[in-house]
Amino acid sequence: MQLLSTILVALVAIEHLYILALEMLLWTKPSTMKTFGIKPEEAESMKTLAANQGLYNGFLSAGLFYGLIASLPDVAFQFKVFFLICVIVAGVYGGITVKPRIAIVQALPALIALIVTIIAF
Repeated sequence: MQLLSTILVALVAIEHLYILALEMLLWTKPSTMKTFGIKPEEAESMKTLAANQGLYNGFLSAGLFYGLIASLPDVAFQFKVFFLICVIVAGVYGGITVKPRIAIVQALPALIALIVTIIAF
């Protein structure tokens, strides 16, 4: 169960690293605009805001990765739980305020990882 927890937390961390790349580095690329359902004019005007969002996703990813490598089991667990809850809250909020798909893509995997992590601890 611990291995499954590690894999799920790592996948959530990687997902948010990917979101960081989309929002900070690839925001005006056609594939990114298609993913987010925005037009070129919108992408250009939202570029700074998207980069800011990307930075926050990077922080979520960093916290989860730290939870995976922390040497003290209690600290590792606390980091994983805290940052998974942050991802869930962000995903639910995005699902309510922007697009329901966000809750499925972000919050659901984090919720599953959180449940498995708690059971494994």
